[in-house]
Amino acid sequence: MDSHIFNGPKSLAPEPSTLVMVVSGLAWMTISTFRKTYWMTKRTVDVMLSILGIILLSPLFLLAIVLIKCTSKGSVIYKQTRVGKYAQFFEIYKFRTMKIDAEKSTGPVWAKKNDKRLIPVGQFLRKTHLDELPQFFNVLKGEMSLVGPRPERPVFVEKFLTVIPDYEKRLTVRPGITGLAQVRHRYDETLADVRKKVKYDVLYIKNYCLWTDLRIFLRTFRIVLTGQGAH
Repeated sequence: MDSHIFNGPKSLAPEPSTLVMVVSGLAWMTISTFRKTYWMTKRTVDVMLSILGIILLSPLFLLAIVLIKCTSKGSVIYKQTRVGKYAQFFEIYKFRTMKIDAEKSTGPVWAKKNDKRLIPVGQFLRKTHLDELPQFFNVLKGEMSLVGPRPERPVFVEKFLTVIPDYEKRLTVRPGITGLAQVRHRYDETLADVRKKVKYDVLYIKNYCLWTDLRIFLRTFRIVLTGQGAH
């Protein structure tokens, strides 16, 4: 008597290893699609809100220009080289808050509260974050995003890459006008401050979504209104 009568038909169920491969493949495709959709949507929102911000905040642009021109000599806009996505250099725009050649005798140093290098209206522009408004144009150019890790100068990035774990992960996304580190921590005054901010930046990169971006953006408004936050 044939043994297959008792053994029954062979099972058509896939092997466990095959199921794992299929599920892993579907998960990767889902994550990849989600991330691509997120970045496309994020870029669209960046452009739309930046244009809207420039239009609605144009009186504040004008106010900053008048204050700087009436209290100090030199250009209104200050350009500085920063490190962006994939370690590409770009020129960040700010309303000038310091005297001309402020770092001529000191070399590159961190900005700090009550900085003696500030022009008369510099403290006000920083406290109200009006000095950051020109970065809407960096966003329009695709160099920055509204939300993301703050871009740093090359001289500091070179140093931080060697002493701070995971610092390179900040360079995998577009830098932002504001970010999780900016709404959770203060000014950078020590290397320990930078380490804490990097942890927040890495946390943001691991868990980014449009809802998170919106919460950070709204919290930034609260910080601006209360005069708190970091540069």
